[in-house]
Amino acid sequence: MRISVSSDMVEPVARALVAGLRDRGHEVVAHGALRPGDDPQWAACSQAAARDVAEGRSDQAVVCCWTGTGASIAANKVPGIRAALCTDAYTADGARRWNDANVLALGLRLTSEPLLNEILDAWFAGSPSEDAEDRENVARVGCLDHARTTGP
Repeated sequence: MRISVSSDMVEPVARALVAGLRDRGHEVVAHGALRPGDDPQWAACSQAAARDVAEGRSDQAVVCCWTGTGASIAANKVPGIRAALCTDAYTADGARRWNDANVLALGLRLTSEPLLNEILDAWFAGSPSEDAEDRENVARVGCLDHARTTGP
């Protein structure tokens, strides 16, 4: 799987994320502080990683900033993106299952390497629900993207 990764800082967990994804056999496309010469600001690099997913250059993305909040907000501004800020494995599993999340947002401040691995295990083990109600909710989110780009 091709995964875009962005971070506004080269913190130990950001380095561990890139290494962990590669160890799992994924191709990593780096953005922000993880790519020399790239714009390291969380809004810019999170948007770049999310655009890779929305435009089909990557299958998924992981966006990081100090708390993860800004990265998730920026990624979610890209139509077609469903970014989820996950602080534990249960949330990561639920984000994939019920929300069909295609972007994982992580906080650099509180995510330890063991926790990172638990989150990644749950994220990649999860798959979108086939339940009709869950699919309807995800479709409604897609309609919100359309409403935002076409106006009232």
